This record gives sequence, structure tokens and C-alpha cells, in this order.
Amino acid sequence: MARRRQIYEGKAKILFEGPEPGTLVQYFKDDATAGNGAKSDVIAGKGILNNRISEHIMLCLQEIGIPTHFIRRLNMREQLVKVVEIIPLEVVVRNRVAGSMAKRFDLPEGQRLPRPIVEFYYKNDPLGDPLVSEDHIVAFGWACPQDIEDMVGMAMRINDCLCGLFMGIGIQLVDFKLEFGRRWEGEDMRIILADEISPDNCRLWDRHTQEKLDKDRFRRDMGHVKEAYQEVARRMGILSENSANAVNPAGDNESLDTVQHLFVHNDGVSK
Repeated sequence: MARRRQIYEGKAKILFEGPEPGTLVQYFKDDATAGNGAKSDVIAGKGILNNRISEHIMLCLQEIGIPTHFIRRLNMREQLVKVVEIIPLEVVVRNRVAGSMAKRFDLPEGQRLPRPIVEFYYKNDPLGDPLVSEDHIVAFGWACPQDIEDMVGMAMRINDCLCGLFMGIGIQLVDFKLEFGRRWEGEDMRIILADEISPDNCRLWDRHTQEKLDKDRFRRDMGHVKEAYQEVARRMGILSENSANAVNPAGDNESLDTVQHLFVHNDGVSK
């Protein structure tokens, strides 16, 4: 990793120059943040789990025709992805009331919405990622009307797919955040899904107990964050059933090798 040129470091991931033109290596960190970095900690093994969960979901989405930046998983913490020009928006799809929506409208968490709602937030930590309208997006040049239509259309298809995927393993998809980017191939441009999809950016509740299996456990000091992520991975069939302490706290390659047998399809190459 030290031999690669670092392109960007965010709160949960680092991007390095890829081995081929037009590619990047996306490295998943164990850092956990909330409140745009106001609260932070390190949760040993979180990056390993998010790498595997996001890989699984991206492959499921590709199977239904959603274009993504994901190419393949390289190892326990890294993915090879396509270079994209990130659109500075967070696209949030809400199926139930939770989080900032509950506070904004003084509504009880968990209330089912009559239909999924798509919201846009401007990606800017110093400003607190403010909620913006489509008029703001077009006026400030972040995206054109066609880009917005493409993102909303993909977001709704992704929601349909993920609701079914999680329902099948006893999990309720409350809401989730997406990021999109522009991918140029010659003179042609298309909008594709970027970033990751994991318990870091999804609200996932057990369908029967309503237990939270996502980063809200960290945001709200509920504890057992890694165990919740492991539970999601186990239900997806990614993590062995006999892996209560599956993810080694150390982040070096030698230590990672010792836990690979606990994952399903752990050869480092996406199937």
C-alpha cells in the first residue's frame, strides 16, 4: 500500500492509484465517524466487513443492470474500482422515518412512509451536508436535470433490489445513502454508482426485534458495533456461522491472512 500514490483520503476509505489506467484501489479503514467527524473512533475489523458486504451488494446490483464503479475485490481490505468524477451529492432513499427526518418533522422513528422518498444533500462537511432541492442542484451546476433523473431512477431500482435482498434475510431496510459519479468513455458519459453500500451508510433493523444492525449503534453509543456488522455479513452468507470473533483487530496483511478462512469465497477475486 505504501508504494502506491495516494489520491484521496476520506473518513472511512483511502483511494490509491490503480494498477491500470482508469482504475483506483479503494482501501477500507476501520475508522468510524459521526456528525461529520465530530465523533470518531476506530472499530477493529470494520473495514474488512464493509469491504465484503459492499462487494456482495455491488455484485447483486450489477446482476440487475445497475452500472457501478466496482470491478473486483483485491484482498480483505481493498477493491479495484473505476475512476469516476464524483457528483457532490448524497442521494438518500428513505422507506421509513428515522434519523434526521424524524428530528426535522418531529415524527416517531420507524413510521412507514407511504412511498419511498428521495432526498439530496450537498456533500460538504464544514456546512454539515445541507439538504438541497433539485433547483439548487441545477442552479449551482452540480448536476443537470438529466443527471438528476438518472440518479433518481437508479436509486429507486437499487431500493427495490435491496429491500428484497434484506427482507430475505430478516432485515428491514429503513434508509440508505448513495453516491454517484460520471464515468467518461471517450466522448460518452454515463452516471454510475460509486462509493460503497454497507452498514456504514444503510439503516438496517432486524425485522422482528427492531434491533439496529448499522452505524447508529456507534452514533448513539449503543455498543456492539462490530458484532452488528458481523451479523449482517453472516445473514448474507459472507461470514462463517462459527465466527463470533471473526475479524482480527490488527490491520496488517499477516493478521488478515489468519481470518480469511472465516469468510465465504475468500480467494480475493470476485465471483
